[in-house]
Amino acid sequence: MQDSVTVRMAAPAEQIWELVSDITNTGRFSPETFAAEWVGGATGPAVGAKFRGHVNRNGWGLKYSTVCRVIASEPGREFAFIVLGPGGMGINTWRYVLDAVDGGTDVTESFELSKTLPLRLYWLLAGRLRGKTNREGMRETLNRIKAYVEAQ
Repeated sequence: MQDSVTVRMAAPAEQIWELVSDITNTGRFSPETFAAEWVGGATGPAVGAKFRGHVNRNGWGLKYSTVCRVIASEPGREFAFIVLGPGGMGINTWRYVLDAVDGGTDVTESFELSKTLPLRLYWLLAGRLRGKTNREGMRETLNRIKAYVEAQ
């Protein structure tokens, strides 16, 4: 019910963090989330800030929006948020961890589904396919970010 992908980028961690923590950039890099905006008076990536993400699930036309809450926001190191479900229940945590290395930054994107019974059943039934889709999507997102920051 979790996975991650790491891509090395020839750019400073602070520059990459600025991109991933500005959720208005999400549509530029993600193959599924085509837009996002801050909500509830939030204007930036502070812990507790909320935003709405607009998703085209699997690229085959199922479009919906979700509200997310920032749970980690450490410039140059980490940005994470949890997707909220009915009643504000956490469904899925998405995280970017940035590790400075010689000549650049290792960027790890990960997801982890909450360990509720409905999500465990979902993972049992669709986990292999959805996990593959998430892995490919994370790799595509990170490679798009890499291309952008390395062209700067």
